[in-house]
Amino acid sequence: MAKKVLIITGDAVEALEVYYPYYRLLEAQVDAVIAAPKKKTLHTVVHDFVGWDTYTEKPAYQLEAHTSFADVQPEQFDGLIIPGGRAPEYIRLDEHIPRILTHFFEAKKPIGAICHAAQVLEVVRDQLEGRSLTAYIACKPSVEGMGAKYVTETLHVDGNLVSGHAWPDLPGFMREFLKLLGS
Repeated sequence: MAKKVLIITGDAVEALEVYYPYYRLLEAQVDAVIAAPKKKTLHTVVHDFVGWDTYTEKPAYQLEAHTSFADVQPEQFDGLIIPGGRAPEYIRLDEHIPRILTHFFEAKKPIGAICHAAQVLEVVRDQLEGRSLTAYIACKPSVEGMGAKYVTETLHVDGNLVSGHAWPDLPGFMREFLKLLGS
């Protein structure tokens, strides 16, 4: 039976951070399901550094969400990936996110969190206390606010949690996630 991975995101997800895992999962013959606050066409963005002190944001591709957070039954999935971008800052407010995240942490299923995904994890801070992870440097206060240790390396694995700094770390991020998934 094929493995099944849930990707939770929303509008303004960083394009590489959602497309790379999605296609890499499909390539590995893993069923990948994209969930968002509503089942709809999502707008992705490109974040890059072009001489500013922080990243810039440009519109990117459109992406279909296969299902809504309300309809997600997390027990049907073998793993979870949370891409970054700006989507994490608002999807964490969805009432269904704590239920979804708690399932994956308590069942010790593989969880991949990259870049700003740490903001989503804030809603289950009790699951992160005492753990270690990396994230985009601007999320360091969020990581430490959860009682977790911020790791400066751009790729980190702590038990069932794979974390990455940003989109340049996607090859290692997906390699480690797929190892945990057993795929």
